[in-house]
Amino acid sequence: MKIYPFSKRVCLVILLSGLLPAISAKAQKGIDVDFGADLVSSYVWRGYKQAGASVQPGISASISGFTLGAWGSTDISSSGAKEVDFYASYENSGFKAMVTDYWWDGEGTYRYFSSPNEGYNGHYLEATLGYTLPESFPLSITWNTFVLGKGNKKADGDNSYSTYVELAYPFSVKGVDMGIAAGFTPWESAVYGSTGFNFTSVTLHASKSIKITDSFSLPVFANVICNPHREDIHFVFGISIK
Repeated sequence: MKIYPFSKRVCLVILLSGLLPAISAKAQKGIDVDFGADLVSSYVWRGYKQAGASVQPGISASISGFTLGAWGSTDISSSGAKEVDFYASYENSGFKAMVTDYWWDGEGTYRYFSSPNEGYNGHYLEATLGYTLPESFPLSITWNTFVLGKGNKKADGDNSYSTYVELAYPFSVKGVDMGIAAGFTPWESAVYGSTGFNFTSVTLHASKSIKITDSFSLPVFANVICNPHREDIHFVFGISIK
């Protein structure tokens, strides 16, 4: 099977991820490893429902502000929805830069390392820039633009550079961690199906840890997500396992 240039880069990310345990053995004090999973009642991404009840594992390794990680989502109902993403990021003094490789083709396609063809979109590459204001007013803004991907093309074949911009602000109420966020597409987008400026996600988030025993607490969260562009709304409940 022919390996295409973009897939070679994906393989490199996977290879680097596989080398992290060996690196960690030499620099355990400098590398932080995090892994866990969420169980969610439905998978909603930037205001658009991707799948029903899903399990969403993640793993990452960080050192000196640099992070390599992987995240995935699989529909529990066996509908065939499956996503596997790899990312690399750097954070410092509130600034964040990240590159993410998305793969959404799903179960049974068996085309992860192949060039996309009719019916399959293959990989999408997204660049992200973000900044969070100081703790006294921790408003954050992120700018996300897809730079590669078959499904990111306009009808005329040009790259639409599908972009999603989000502002978010965290707060707490009586021990419950909460947050509000609003995201929009600033121009025509093939990925989000918008023809111009549209709000696609307005979210209210709440999370807390429920004490089960003296030594164990279960983190839970809930999101009310409205998509004004689609006139749609979602209520998502989730459990985090770490």
